[in-house]
Amino acid sequence: MVSAGKVFKLREELDLPTAATKLNGYRKEEPFREEQTSFSLITEVHGLVIREDGSLSGVFSRDIVFHVMHHGNLIPVPKTLEAPFLFTKRGDNLLLFIVEKKERANNIANLLSEILFITTGSIVEARIDPNVLKTFHERNIEGTKVVFFEDVDIPNINKLSLYGSSLSNTSLYLDYLSHGKIWYAVMTSKKYGYIIGLTRTAIVTIFGNIGLPEFMTYVTDEIFPLIS
Repeated sequence: MVSAGKVFKLREELDLPTAATKLNGYRKEEPFREEQTSFSLITEVHGLVIREDGSLSGVFSRDIVFHVMHHGNLIPVPKTLEAPFLFTKRGDNLLLFIVEKKERANNIANLLSEILFITTGSIVEARIDPNVLKTFHERNIEGTKVVFFEDVDIPNINKLSLYGSSLSNTSLYLDYLSHGKIWYAVMTSKKYGYIIGLTRTAIVTIFGNIGLPEFMTYVTDEIFPLIS
């Protein structure tokens, strides 16, 4: 089982009680009609909770349409997708973690920006400095299994990668570091023991069976401090 999510950062000042007020009760219905089929597509925010640590959690829910074959006809069927999210104040930054894959997480971040600030662009991608990512994975370099490098200065080479269980012992690792910046790494968290994948745009993947509370706790504890 794989759990995936992405961290974002708010560009505008916003306190969490105000965010909760703006998000609470948000619901939008859009009619859908196709031939003889009609129904409403609902987008809403529910399950808002201001937690003991002051963070704000909730669920972003959105209906989509997919088609199934039924006796030679394609029938539109609504499906509800739910993505838990978490707003947390970290120093001067207000961070947002959305438990969803990259593309859907990006779309949800834009929609949350519209709800909170009436426009997109107020919630942006969080970034991890390449040197910070390097230091993070080297805390348990023996547990690093995959490293991708980008911004490579070798002509006609865009990206480099290393796979294996002994990357720390390879001269290639040091050589690649001299030619590019770490973009993505698969490693074992020294503190939690989870096998994780992490990009510089703060996309987090955990390879293994883990519950939502544990996933959010891990990201809050180990990933949020890495954000630039």
